[in-house]
Amino acid sequence: MLSKPILSTLKGRLLLGLLCALLLMAGLVLGMAWQVGKIMVQETNMAHMRYEADLIADEVTQQIDHRFQALDRLSSVLGMSDDPEWLGYELRKNDALLAWFDAIVVSDSNGTIVSDWPAVAGRVGLDTAELEYFKMLKGTRRPYVSEPFVGRASEMPMVLVSVPRLDSEGRFGGMIGGVVSLDSSGLFKRLATIRLGSEGYAAVSTATGRVLYHPNRTLINDDTFDATAIPLLDLALDGWQGDGVGTLLDGRIGLQSYAQVWPANWVVGLYLPIEQAQQPLSGFIHKLWWIWGVTALLMMPVLWWLLARILTPLSRLEAQIGDVGLGRRSYVDLATNMQELEQVASTFNRVEGERQQLVGHLQEREAFLDSVLNASPQGMFVADFGGNITYMNPALLDILGIESDMPMEAWLEQIHIDDRSGAKDMWMHSLKTGNDYMRQLRFIRSDKEMLWLDVHARVVMLSQGGNSLGLVGVVKDITERREQEALQRWEAEHDPLTGLLNRRGFERRLEEAFADFQKTSTPSALLMFDLDHFKPINDEGGHALGDEMLRRIAQVVAWEVRRSDHVARQGGDEFGVLLPSCTLGQAQRIAESLRQAVSEVSVVHEGKEYSVTLSIGVTSFDETDTNVDAALSRADSASYDAKGKGRDSVVVKLTRALDPLSLFE
Repeated sequence: MLSKPILSTLKGRLLLGLLCALLLMAGLVLGMAWQVGKIMVQETNMAHMRYEADLIADEVTQQIDHRFQALDRLSSVLGMSDDPEWLGYELRKNDALLAWFDAIVVSDSNGTIVSDWPAVAGRVGLDTAELEYFKMLKGTRRPYVSEPFVGRASEMPMVLVSVPRLDSEGRFGGMIGGVVSLDSSGLFKRLATIRLGSEGYAAVSTATGRVLYHPNRTLINDDTFDATAIPLLDLALDGWQGDGVGTLLDGRIGLQSYAQVWPANWVVGLYLPIEQAQQPLSGFIHKLWWIWGVTALLMMPVLWWLLARILTPLSRLEAQIGDVGLGRRSYVDLATNMQELEQVASTFNRVEGERQQLVGHLQEREAFLDSVLNASPQGMFVADFGGNITYMNPALLDILGIESDMPMEAWLEQIHIDDRSGAKDMWMHSLKTGNDYMRQLRFIRSDKEMLWLDVHARVVMLSQGGNSLGLVGVVKDITERREQEALQRWEAEHDPLTGLLNRRGFERRLEEAFADFQKTSTPSALLMFDLDHFKPINDEGGHALGDEMLRRIAQVVAWEVRRSDHVARQGGDEFGVLLPSCTLGQAQRIAESLRQAVSEVSVVHEGKEYSVTLSIGVTSFDETDTNVDAALSRADSASYDAKGKGRDSVVVKLTRALDPLSLFE
């Protein structure tokens, strides 16, 4: 019963409004504090996780490098001898290496184990030629860490750290490998010191998605583990490193940070559920809500008394305004010491005078404006300062394909969804500031035709007093011009025969990828190739047959590569493929798939079938590269080497001036 008379008075409503304003302010401030706090908490935790991930990756990298170096030194001692007795003697002399390895094995160039230490029955004579680590060593001539496996005796997860045995001329003579336990070798000792709250953890996996270290021991070397359940981890397995927010293995959202252990092709990941990271902030915000509520209740009596004092002169002002409305007086004359009320009275008197002048001229000016707009061949509209379009001339109605009685809310929905929000924000900004409204946007007519419109509106001012009537706008149909510009941009960077990128478009994307490599060390690979046996197709079947072959090959290559890759026809029968965020091993596999796929493409002319093969050069950006030309030259050189080997092959070249074989001399 008491709330009704209080709310029926201006004082009661102002008090309620002030309390609502305080609550709203509290909500806004605490909401902003919550949002800013979340960002700060996330950034702080991200920075810590990024730092820890880098430390772990650096330590594991150092552990792997030390083991590679130890095996390289042992390789220089053993030389190229395959004598089991002498090798066994030398391995026993280097017994100190067992501090880093659980066992050491030596194989010949055919992959047969010729010596091991400690000696295990059945290991000497074992054929490893078809195992993945021996194939990688023989193919790349670079140190390699194998996929994890379970030791036969210890039943513990292990990996094989191995280096190739190379003679003075770089010929492959076998390998030396050290078996490393993932539990007892100290590789992941840094992970035991990580503190990420009660639910955060660190993990390590191979680039193929096999888990090497995880608090849940059942996941280590588990064939059923699916890395795609964690999207950011799946991205990191392709060579990306960084941090972000995404889904965890248990389906929750969490903070994640990844770093690459490049020598071993491993990925280090740190994970922290986001609700745990935000838990301290949530408690702090709840306490602030209670403090703010108690403060607002204590302020109510003070606000009630202040409002009673302030509102006393308003009754007199109300009475005088009523008299002006009834014609009993022509202006307000309020005697008060309150400056604000005096300003209100003065403003009222000024507005009343201007209103009387405007009423006299309004009908005449409206008639004049209607005549101008109706006669204009261009699309034009008029809007008030509430943002409502009050008039559209016939030319604009014809452009938009709408009726004059169509509600504004209905045809606004026909603005393209991608342009609608930006157009609305700019419109509201122009209404507030009085600045010109200029915008290009897409409009979907009722007949589904999409138009590009150029809209320009400006404020119309009265000659007397500088008052504004509203906004008048001009609308132009620029669809044809935009389509022509888009076509010209596409043609400038694409080959008209195949639809692939041309040299100009390819070089621009190369420059962008090289800039990313220099800033973030993101690996990118480059394939260069031309077509073997292509000349007979042009000579015997004519250029039309050659063009058909080029189109088919372009389709096959574009189908085989990833969506993020860029395929270009450099000119003639020369092609290039840029593989962003791609390791050299992945690039080699993609190159092999391209070579196989293109070898199955053929064209027929006068009963004769023609086919081609690819000689592919593969390389990646290197720290010694100063520009993209170095990588292009290296890939091109590798392509020529592939031709020199008899064509239809893939050659990998690591640096321009340094051959891969010489890295281990």
